[in-house]
Amino acid sequence: MLKQTEGSRAVAEAIALCRPEVICAYPITPQTHIVEGLGEMVKAGELAGCEFINVESEFAALSVAIGASAAGARTYTATSSQGLLFMAEAVYNAAGLGLPIVMTIGNRAIGAPINIWNDHSDSMSMRDAGWIQLFAETNQEALDLHIQAFRLAEELSCPVMVCMDGFILTHAYDRVDVPAQAEVDAFLPAFEPRQVLDPAEPVTIGAMVGPEAFTEVRYLAHHKQLRALALIPHLSSEFAAKFGRASGGLIRPYRTSDAETIVVALGSVIGTVKEVVDDMRGEGVAIGCVSICSFRPFPLTALREALEHAKRVIVLEKCLAVGLGGIVSDGVRKALSGVMLKGYTVIAGLGGRAITRKSLRQLFEDAGADELEQVTFLDLNADIVASELERETLSRRSGPTAEAILRRLGTVASGIG
Repeated sequence: MLKQTEGSRAVAEAIALCRPEVICAYPITPQTHIVEGLGEMVKAGELAGCEFINVESEFAALSVAIGASAAGARTYTATSSQGLLFMAEAVYNAAGLGLPIVMTIGNRAIGAPINIWNDHSDSMSMRDAGWIQLFAETNQEALDLHIQAFRLAEELSCPVMVCMDGFILTHAYDRVDVPAQAEVDAFLPAFEPRQVLDPAEPVTIGAMVGPEAFTEVRYLAHHKQLRALALIPHLSSEFAAKFGRASGGLIRPYRTSDAETIVVALGSVIGTVKEVVDDMRGEGVAIGCVSICSFRPFPLTALREALEHAKRVIVLEKCLAVGLGGIVSDGVRKALSGVMLKGYTVIAGLGGRAITRKSLRQLFEDAGADELEQVTFLDLNADIVASELERETLSRRSGPTAEAILRRLGTVASGIG
């Protein structure tokens, strides 16, 4: 059914169609509307057979989800930013225990300084925890990926994060196609856990493992992710056949067959990138882009095949590895090992800064002329940076950087000289 709705509501309806049995919730912007919507459905009796558990923290939310999943329940939760960091220990535990929990991440910057707007710092901080990470480009895809995520998680017995850009998607109103319950039931069978705590057949879950077996346990977790590289495109194809639209998969190339310059990115920014690509294509520029949907597992082979014939690759990242530069870029470089082409890392959109068509066009033109630095910060205010560096040089007791910059911009009052 086509309807105009908020991204968070669309995701809540998708989750409900997947028939979860336990939902654990703690509010944090910008994911709160999702669990609020699910709470309303449970209270109204629209989501039968589901227990909605209010907890005292994000750590508790995932801890309860771990217990519920281990007991054999189809389980869901959601979080963002500092909330994901607060549950970090449980994030690793859920993956290490091989529990098929699905969790939405409403992507948001990590402090300090505090910032509630969108970038990918939160998901990237947990990239090696053992969860599958799928990034949505649109609200329709966010809805579709959650349906696929439960199937993926339960076939592999592995937790899945579905990452959607905070505010840009979670709070945006779009037209989406919400499938019927019978359609989802035909795609997602009833949950049959691979492991379950059952008093009639007692087992230990989460036992101490020493050096004699720890490497093998971790290797099998790695192997599970490698299996996902085949399963993700299979489920995406099956989903397209059943629901009549393409969604998900490992990567999505756009106008890349003859492209000399290819832009790689994750999430909603791809929509703006495509618009600039179309404009430049109209002027005869050989440019294309690739959207990475599956960030974990990382699609090395698929990405290599999409990029290896280009002359240059621009990796547009909404996260910064401080002291290094790009995170996604590291995976792209590994995919292109031995391929001789120019590669550029561009850090953009940190803390919700707008990524405009004008800035992207100039960026792509500079890259096409091979005039970019290896690591570039899009729309960086170099004057403010230089002023702050000078201030810190002149005064040993220079005070906090963030407040000094805000004062210089006239955003807040401050006693810093």
